[in-house]
Amino acid sequence: MASNGRQFGFLPSGLGICCSIPDLLFLPELVFGGLVWILVACTYIVPYNPQAYVMAVSVFCFVCTFLWMMVFMCGSHNNRNSWATADVFYHFLASVLYLSASVPLAMVTLAYNSSLTLNYQLNISAVVFSYLTTLLYVMHTIFSAIRWKSF
Repeated sequence: MASNGRQFGFLPSGLGICCSIPDLLFLPELVFGGLVWILVACTYIVPYNPQAYVMAVSVFCFVCTFLWMMVFMCGSHNNRNSWATADVFYHFLASVLYLSASVPLAMVTLAYNSSLTLNYQLNISAVVFSYLTTLLYVMHTIFSAIRWKSF
């Protein structure tokens, strides 16, 4: 406890993750990341390489974010500083991975440039959701870093 009665360095558990600002972003990250995964899986664009990388990133981040959320829900972190550090590191890594997937996906989509096809429209949606997911992970990283600094 700080001298003013306010507690610093608190990692929520259970439904408390629905009340803290960085952890409240878990659900939008999962929803938008899942949308990226589904939209890229529905498209057929040559070259396949950026599509495969985007799929790998979105599946990896979806699974890891879900597991990370479960760790927080179950309270397995025991309010330790090392978990706050790992939270910042994971969300920073996810931000970098999503950004590194969003840029090539946007480049391939722009190069495809056939606005009349369903694949192009699905890919445009995937690019938008990919950048939104990147933004969510960046925001989660910033707020987690602020929380980590208070430990």
